[in-house]
Amino acid sequence: MSFIAIIPARLASTRLPNKPLADIGGKPMVVRTAEQALASGASRIMVATDHADIVAACEAHQIPVCLTRADHPSGTDRIAEVAARMALPEDAVIVNVQGDEPLIAPALIAATAALVNASVPMATAAHPLHLPDDVFNPNVVKVVLDKQGKALYFSRATIPWHRDGFAQDRTQLPEAYQPLRHIGLYAYRNDFLQNYPKLAISPLEQIEALEQLRVLWHGYAIAVHVTDSSPAAGVDTAEDLERVRAFFRK
Repeated sequence: MSFIAIIPARLASTRLPNKPLADIGGKPMVVRTAEQALASGASRIMVATDHADIVAACEAHQIPVCLTRADHPSGTDRIAEVAARMALPEDAVIVNVQGDEPLIAPALIAATAALVNASVPMATAAHPLHLPDDVFNPNVVKVVLDKQGKALYFSRATIPWHRDGFAQDRTQLPEAYQPLRHIGLYAYRNDFLQNYPKLAISPLEQIEALEQLRVLWHGYAIAVHVTDSSPAAGVDTAEDLERVRAFFRK
């Protein structure tokens, strides 16, 4: 499966200023993430950024980079601009690898990309949840699938709701109940990616604050790769950054 990995990296961050340039074992975070994307077997990688400092950091480490417009509302819009500028064919598969994922598993990137085809223009990933605290946490996004492994719905709510099991006990998960946590990794066919910014924002997306619901609202299919274990967490806070730095010191 041939695919291209594009890594959106925006310099501004409310919780961790200059996050993409944070040093991790002698390399900026965005470079570490790009190296993971390259190890996935992607035919090409490209960092998509809004700032000259990130361009300079990538060029210093021989990472391909593209300076984009600064006014994109999301990373998806940013990679769509880059894919258009690269003049990629309509059927090219593009994976959106967030720039703050320096520990993302290369195999997860490849497996998600492999699900995209002419009838399923978008794919993402998920893993099983095992702890009640996660299942009932609205910050943990859940997804339910159909029998073909395509997403039926994403929600911050506990889905599917185990009516009988939760009526009896919410301190442990019912037997054979296996909710799935959504992983924020996306792959697209290029023709769909170019159309995505033109899709109207959906009411469900606004209610749940989940961008992927726009895709389902407009009738497009999203395939979901289910991996057995939780992937390494990305970097959102100073504590996350120290955890990743400790990993690279091993």
